[in-house]
Amino acid sequence: MAIDSKVVAQVAHLACLQVDDNETAALSERLNDILAMVDQLQQANVDGVAPLAHPLDVSQPLRDDQVTEPDVRERVMPIAPVTEEGCFLVPRVIE
Repeated sequence: MAIDSKVVAQVAHLACLQVDDNETAALSERLNDILAMVDQLQQANVDGVAPLAHPLDVSQPLRDDQVTEPDVRERVMPIAPVTEEGCFLVPRVIE
């Protein structure tokens, strides 16, 4: 799929980017170069190569889950602006 100046201008409009007309030709060339590199990578023979989650064979060291902070609920509930059944009530952020 080749990207021309018209496609670059349409994408710039959709992304609300200001791109000068003289920049669209250079951008389309750069994007076509990137797509050519992707096509080249698609042609690589990966038969027998197992997918990796990480290039190095490492594991994440885990620690025991221990409570390190004291329970201050009884001290802060009386000074909270609004509470209900032992919980803090906060204003709705997403409707």
